[in-house]
Amino acid sequence: MSQTPPAVGTDSIAAAAARLRQAAATGIPAAPVRDLIGRDDIEAAYAVQQRLTAERIAAGAAVVGRKIGLTSAAVQQQLGVDQPDFGVLFDDMEYPDGSAVPAGAVLQPRVEAEIAFVLRADLAEGPLDHAQVRDAVDHAVAAIEICGSRVADWDISFGDTVADNASAGGYVLGAQRVPLSRFDPVAARMTMTVDGETVSTGSGAACLGDPVNAVVWLARQARELGEPLRAGQVVLSGALGPMRPVAPGAAVHATVTGLGAVSVTFSA
Repeated sequence: MSQTPPAVGTDSIAAAAARLRQAAATGIPAAPVRDLIGRDDIEAAYAVQQRLTAERIAAGAAVVGRKIGLTSAAVQQQLGVDQPDFGVLFDDMEYPDGSAVPAGAVLQPRVEAEIAFVLRADLAEGPLDHAQVRDAVDHAVAAIEICGSRVADWDISFGDTVADNASAGGYVLGAQRVPLSRFDPVAARMTMTVDGETVSTGSGAACLGDPVNAVVWLARQARELGEPLRAGQVVLSGALGPMRPVAPGAAVHATVTGLGAVSVTFSA
């Protein structure tokens, strides 16, 4: 992805950001923004995301990491794209393991189980290849990503979700921290239940063949945008199985082999 100015005008980018900002502020999902920025204009979509990110930082929020989305070939095909996307994780988006997400905190919540990586080194210099990225990881943990969409009925194109911070809502990290010397992300198996019923299964191989590959992709994109990944940041590497909606009162539990379990509930 280049840093050239998007073909979409700045007025349209500002209008798209305003629409999503209003939805977040009011808790009322908005119409898609693709009428303003197009369905697949990557530059314009990230320009909207960056505008909203800058506003949140100016208001006092701190960036603590990134989330990677669209790592599944099936989901990419569904949205007509050939690459993942990413969004920003802020300090107010993390919920403790076993805690409850307040009603209305995430619009139209959906959940997916993932492997999260916590970095011990910056990823700002060098080739940013698999070996370097793997070495930069301090540990992996099981995670539940709480996806949320400011777009009504999840009626999203690639441009809509990227502009909307890759449909990020929140996340939960498990308690078991495991270095990659003792954990194989590719072989990991995931099971996620909602109210005791298994709703999603998958493996690390479903995430770009290797979740570390997703972090390689992200590290390069982040550096190209001038916002490289930093030590201490959390990276949600992408779903290991299908995303599922959750209703108020739902209890979500996920296990990842080698990393243990992680859970969260949603207040009614």
